[in-house]
Amino acid sequence: MTDLVERLAPDELWVLFRRVMAPVEVKRPQSGGRRRAGDRETLAAIIFVATSGCTWRQLPPVFGPAWPTVYRRFAHWSRDRIWARLHCVVLDELASRGELDWSRCAIDSVSIPAEKGGHLTGPNPTDRGKPGSKIHLITDRSWLPLSLGISGANMHDSLGLKPLVHGIPPIRSRRGPRRRRPGKLHADKGYDYFHLRRWLCKRGIRHHIARKGIESSTRLGRHRWVVERTVSWLAGCRRLHRRYERKAEHFLAFVGIAAALIGYRRLAR
Repeated sequence: MTDLVERLAPDELWVLFRRVMAPVEVKRPQSGGRRRAGDRETLAAIIFVATSGCTWRQLPPVFGPAWPTVYRRFAHWSRDRIWARLHCVVLDELASRGELDWSRCAIDSVSIPAEKGGHLTGPNPTDRGKPGSKIHLITDRSWLPLSLGISGANMHDSLGLKPLVHGIPPIRSRRGPRRRRPGKLHADKGYDYFHLRRWLCKRGIRHHIARKGIESSTRLGRHRWVVERTVSWLAGCRRLHRRYERKAEHFLAFVGIAAALIGYRRLAR
């Protein structure tokens, strides 16, 4: 069990996780009772669910804590936005090593079928109106996700641009103040609207948005293939192949876990 926990939650990742989670002291006025499940074992179990795609009830007992305990801890950490904070810490570490490239960022979205419906789901126009959700993301030039969000599958991509740009956290720089604005933003024809171009210009963000009826779709991937590659990396988190969570915050938590793991793998290489 120790080897599996260390493989899923290595020492470096565990150190970063402890920076975003306040220590919990459990004081029992009476003796007896069951020992509180370890946070590292619980973290490893959550990562196993995220990467393998298994349900909570299928969680192997080798991790120690029973699946109801793991699920309650996952729900509690999701409410406290632990995964978003972990993603920010990973980005800070990457930026301090000069791994982030703000010169050309890209924005895109991907639709995910929803099994049970729930908040932030909607009929998917590309899947015969079946319920689904969208994952919206902005990546830097080196394929690292900077900002993520979810919505119903019927929401237009252009409506996600402003929340995603606002959602980029202030990230540490090797010199100077923290940064949260890309140098240039690339987008496909789904974001070709004058008010979005004007909004980006007011914030000093240069942009290259493909124009409808003018630019060929065959050249859109010249600088946007990086975000498509990041989407494929997110698919490595098998829990994101299909949405099983009714609560939007739980589905967003798995998206944050996948983004944090992508950044951690860059740190560990």
